[in-house]
Amino acid sequence: MDIDLSKFFDRIDHDRVVGRLGFKIQDKRVLRLIGEILRSGTMKDGLVSPTTEGSVQGSPLSPLPSNVVLDELDKELESRGLEFCRFADDCNIFVKSQAAAERVMISITKFIEKKLKLVVNQAKSKVAQSRFVKFLGMTIVAATIAISAKSMQRAMERVKELTPRGTSVAIERTMERINLWYVGWANYYSMTQYPAQLATIEAHVRRRLRSRIVGEQKRKSHLAKKLLARGVSKRQVYNTVYKNRARWYLSHTNAVEKAFPNSWFIKTVGQKIKSDQALAHWFDVKSWIKIT
Repeated sequence: MDIDLSKFFDRIDHDRVVGRLGFKIQDKRVLRLIGEILRSGTMKDGLVSPTTEGSVQGSPLSPLPSNVVLDELDKELESRGLEFCRFADDCNIFVKSQAAAERVMISITKFIEKKLKLVVNQAKSKVAQSRFVKFLGMTIVAATIAISAKSMQRAMERVKELTPRGTSVAIERTMERINLWYVGWANYYSMTQYPAQLATIEAHVRRRLRSRIVGEQKRKSHLAKKLLARGVSKRQVYNTVYKNRARWYLSHTNAVEKAFPNSWFIKTVGQKIKSDQALAHWFDVKSWIKIT
């Protein structure tokens, strides 16, 4: 079950939050300060609007009231012996069958709306097999954690944005920009139990860069000279370059991959980015695993 709460942060009841905190916090000054922050209002175009309910997303305090409110949901799910994971208002519950999921979805929806006074977004909530449900960009396939298909697709699109055709930006600068994005992205999704997903993104980046190198040669004769200089045999060069193939096809040929192997990106280009040595070695999957 993938449960989505409608306008959750906008519906948080201030009195309910402060009241529940009062069971644990004896210092009234702390409770008063929390209440004042919740009611401090928001500013737009220089005008302050009061906040009588809800917590502003992005506020340093927002995670606290969200967890205080939904702690009751956690306790309810635990008391029922259900397997679940929750991050703020994003919650997934796991059961063994479709019938059980539908039954639990109905009962938990009633609990959320009647006891917690929140609203379940029926359009975004759903019951489905775990592999069709994503949670924070991840999904569960055959009882193992994997990066969701949508997250992989967005990563591919991001790679395309970072490696545009016809750019005048130096390839070293392009790789530096890729590194800044990819290291953060890969660290976030490092919990995947399918390392091949990371390898797929890395291989796609390398192919995009090889395609750029091929395109920069302008003429077939220039590309042939480049490959020959990189140690590719004449026969393999001519059988590859002069077959009237496009640059994307050529980027995945044995000749081009031999001229610009994975190690080339590390030794030739990666060494030029010395601001962070860890970033320079992301092209090698094993090196990346060691770093993390």
